[in-house]
Amino acid sequence: MLTTLLPSCADKRGGPIPYDVALGKPDAPSLTPLGADYRIAPLDKLAIKVFKQPDLSSDYDVDLLGNISMPLVGELKVIDKTPVEVKDEVTSLLGAKYLVHPEVSVGVKESTRNSVTVDGAVNKSGVIPAFGSVTLIQVIAAAGGLKEDANARRVAVFRQIGGKRQAAAFDLTDIRRGQSPDPQIYPGDIVIVDGSSVKNTQKQILTSLPLLNVFSPLGL
Repeated sequence: MLTTLLPSCADKRGGPIPYDVALGKPDAPSLTPLGADYRIAPLDKLAIKVFKQPDLSSDYDVDLLGNISMPLVGELKVIDKTPVEVKDEVTSLLGAKYLVHPEVSVGVKESTRNSVTVDGAVNKSGVIPAFGSVTLIQVIAAAGGLKEDANARRVAVFRQIGGKRQAAAFDLTDIRRGQSPDPQIYPGDIVIVDGSSVKNTQKQILTSLPLLNVFSPLGL
C-alpha cells in the first residue's frame, strides 16, 4: 500500500525516501539516435508490430515501473532494454505457445529522455518538454499546479544516476517559504506528488523501494 511510503495524505512530511539530500546530476543523455541501441525508459511509447496479427500490433505505453502489457504475452518488463532485446523476447514468447515463426518489430514511438514526467496529485499530469534544467517549482507550475488533495510536503523525484534509478523527497511548502532550496529537475526525471488520488501504478513505484536506491544524504 501507499502507506508504506506515505503514512497518510495529510499535509506533512513522511516516508522512507529521505529529505534534504544532495541532488546529483543525472547521467549524461545518450547521443545515440533512437534505434537499436536506445535503452527504453519509463513512460516511453513503443510501436510493436506482429506480421499478420493486427490484434497484437499496436502502440504500448511503458508504465512507471518499466512494464508493458501485451495480449498473449502479458506483462513484460522492458525498462533499460533495447528495442532489439524486446523484439527478441516478444518473438520468443509468442513462438513458444501461440504463433509459428512470428515476425516482430519494435520501435520507440515516443521517448521521455528529453522531457520531465509529472504525475500524481497535479492538475495536468503528463510529459513536459525539457531541454535543460528547470526547478521543481517551475515543473509543478507547468503541470497546472497541485490538486486540492495534494500533499505539498511529499513530492518524490526519481532520477537515473550511475545507471541506477534513484529517488529523493522534497517539501514544496518549505521551498515556497524559502526555507529549502528549489532543486533542479533534469530531462528524464519523474516527479510524483503525493495525494489521495494517486493511481495504483504510482503507488507501486513509490512502494518499490527495495528496487530503488535513494540519493546519498548531504555529507555522505
